[in-house]
Amino acid sequence: MAVVIHHNEACGTSRNTLELIRAAGVTPIVINYLEDGWTRPQLLALFAAANLTPREAMRVQRSPAEELGLLDPSIADDAILQAMIEHPVLVNRPIVCSPKGVRLCRPAETVHELLD
Repeated sequence: MAVVIHHNEACGTSRNTLELIRAAGVTPIVINYLEDGWTRPQLLALFAAANLTPREAMRVQRSPAEELGLLDPSIADDAILQAMIEHPVLVNRPIVCSPKGVRLCRPAETVHELLD
């Protein structure tokens, strides 16, 4: 399994994580999720592997989460997932997958846990 980073070039943490991966001598597969979007099975698999709920994986700052009413604790995970599919920016980043696991790499240095 290769190292995969679900990346947003506009995000400093995502750029830093990508550089840390490359500095470790790894050439990752870079997925620009803002262009490619997400599927429900993809998000469910990523969140399960990273041990995250959709709410934990939701980007709150500089995202439409508040205006979409997603910050209300009564909003179900299913509604959050559907919003993430419709608005890919709602997924916090970067998410990195490697043979060692899947992590939301915030802070960027978290990626070291996933590299040899």
